[in-house]
Amino acid sequence: MAKEQGQPIIVWLRHDLRLDDNPALAHAAESGRPVIPLFILADANAPVRPYGSAHKWWLHHSLKELSASFGKLGSRLVLRRGDAFAVLEDILSKSGATAVYINRRYGPEASRVDGELESRFNCVDIQCFEAALLHDPDQVKTGSGGYYKVYTPFMKSVSAGLHSYRHPIDPPSGLAAPEHFPLSESLDTWGLLPTNPNWAKGFQSEWIPGETGAQERLSYFCDELLAGYEEGRNKPSEDLTSRLSPHLHFGEVSALRALTTAEETAHRRKSIPDNDRQTFRRELIWRDFNHHLLYHFQNLATDNFNHRFNALKWREATGDLKAWQTGRTGYPIVDAGMRQLWQMGWMHNRVRMIVGSFLTKDLLIDWREGEAWFWDTLVDGDEANNTSQWQWIAGTGADAQPFFRIFNPIKQSQDFDPEGDYIRSFVPELSKLPAKAIHAPWEADGATLDEAGVTLGETYPRPIVDHKEARDRANAAFQATR
Repeated sequence: MAKEQGQPIIVWLRHDLRLDDNPALAHAAESGRPVIPLFILADANAPVRPYGSAHKWWLHHSLKELSASFGKLGSRLVLRRGDAFAVLEDILSKSGATAVYINRRYGPEASRVDGELESRFNCVDIQCFEAALLHDPDQVKTGSGGYYKVYTPFMKSVSAGLHSYRHPIDPPSGLAAPEHFPLSESLDTWGLLPTNPNWAKGFQSEWIPGETGAQERLSYFCDELLAGYEEGRNKPSEDLTSRLSPHLHFGEVSALRALTTAEETAHRRKSIPDNDRQTFRRELIWRDFNHHLLYHFQNLATDNFNHRFNALKWREATGDLKAWQTGRTGYPIVDAGMRQLWQMGWMHNRVRMIVGSFLTKDLLIDWREGEAWFWDTLVDGDEANNTSQWQWIAGTGADAQPFFRIFNPIKQSQDFDPEGDYIRSFVPELSKLPAKAIHAPWEADGATLDEAGVTLGETYPRPIVDHKEARDRANAAFQATR
């Protein structure tokens, strides 16, 4: 035991790029033993799903800040690229480390990798902690002992046990360093940032990746936006959502810290309506529900949860898919959302539902095409949230909206962007149209279009599909699955 006290602990960081409320790091620090913080960038042959392009941009900046944070603690973040088991074996053998601490992951491939750690390194102390979610998917069970497939019963079940949450763990004040840190690769050599062209140039003005940015955004949200959140989160033209999703995805802030801070703010400031606090809490529980589904149905990213939809005949329509991806469908609210996605690496959640419905219902294109595009272009592309929400909007998932419930993109635009301000922000060629015409410019008279400088088919595309005809086509395809 005395010998072990001097042997290092490797803290293998993944989607937990923070010092605050990081159980694996905290327990390693409390041991008093030397700590080796490690991040491994998986190689192309790794079993885990590779990062999307927008993920890589975020990851570069997040790791850069995390490295500086460890430096302030007298420690060092070791960066390695390659096969995770090979990297761990190399560091274990060269550093004399006898333990690996990790925070749990829930995706199918990641879970299998983590499950193999003890068998691969049977002489190493492997310790795994709960850190990413509010609720352990193994512990939340239905009355019959199964897993939940419907959100509302899941929410009621976990809400009944809110008192059982642990307290968030403060960041360590220092870390014992090993006698020699393992060699680390240079972050800049990983090529995570885009070049020629730099399609992420607009990201920098919108986001501050890293734990500091996460804490600043959480504080701003709780102080300025929590009051009014229930209504404000449905207004895409205004910055009224938490925008914490990428920070939660990379683990720059824990869900528990986000919930606790919001609850404490609401308790301290009596002016925050309880419905706003409850709405934010339900959003975090919805995130847990998505991970609950992914954990128990591990093919969620590739297979229809509702097998009935295996018989649905999706269209192979490369041109329509490209028009959707590039924001050239002729439906302004859809195009605004897709262009916001490209410019910011993010899209307002209400608009995500609109563009998702348009792809899967109006265009009758497989939801997996949309999920893959979002995975590559979203900074917050999360395997559980992204997949679950695409299956929800497509009608193929657990607790999904019915397939025959098809959003009318014009009405959705009028309801949630009544003045057209969101559209004007991302579809500038329509910016001079009045509110009554901007949602469906093809219905405007010639004089209105001329005055706004809009020429359909030239400055802005005509609709690539008629919504009524598309709705009928989608319903016919659905009926054919019976």
